[in-house]
Amino acid sequence: MRDRQVSRGARRAREFEAFVAGAAGRLLHTATLLTAEAPDANPRARRLLTPALAHTYARWERLRGEDPYDCARQYLATRFARATWHRYAGLGRARRPDPRSPLAALAPQERLVLVLRLHEGVAEEQTAALLGLPAERVRTVCDRAVAGLLHPARPAAARGAGAKAASW
Repeated sequence: MRDRQVSRGARRAREFEAFVAGAAGRLLHTATLLTAEAPDANPRARRLLTPALAHTYARWERLRGEDPYDCARQYLATRFARATWHRYAGLGRARRPDPRSPLAALAPQERLVLVLRLHEGVAEEQTAALLGLPAERVRTVCDRAVAGLLHPARPAAARGAGAKAASW
C-alpha cells in the first residue's frame, strides 16, 4: 500500500512538472499582461503565478479529464481580480503600471477582460461567468479596451496646444 502511494506521488510530481514546463511561460506572460509590468521585470506577475500553480498542483488528482491550464488560468484571473478590488476599492493603494507595458493605459478590469478574451481566447460567456459579470458588460469592457488601445487619448497639454494653433 505504501509503495503504491509513493509511486502515485512520484507520477503526480512528474506529470505536474511536465505541465509546468509546457505552460508556465504562457501563464507568466498572461500574468505579466494582467499586472501591466515590463516583460523583463515582473515580480508582481511572478507572485501572482506562484499561488496559481500551487493551487493547480493541490487539485491535480481531481483534475482528471479537465484542463489543468484552464484551472491555473481561472485561479490567476480570480486572484488578480480580488487583489485589484482590494487595491483600488478597499484599501486605495493602487500601483501604477509600468509604462513599457503594452496594456499600461488600461484599467485593471479592462486588462483582465482583454487578456482573457483576446490573448487567452476565452469565450465571452465563460469570461462573464468567471468574473461574475453579465455578458453584455464583458463585451462593453472589451470593446472599450480595444478602442483605448487603438485610439489612445492625447494628453490634455497636447490637446490645448492643438486647439490654440487651430484658432490662430
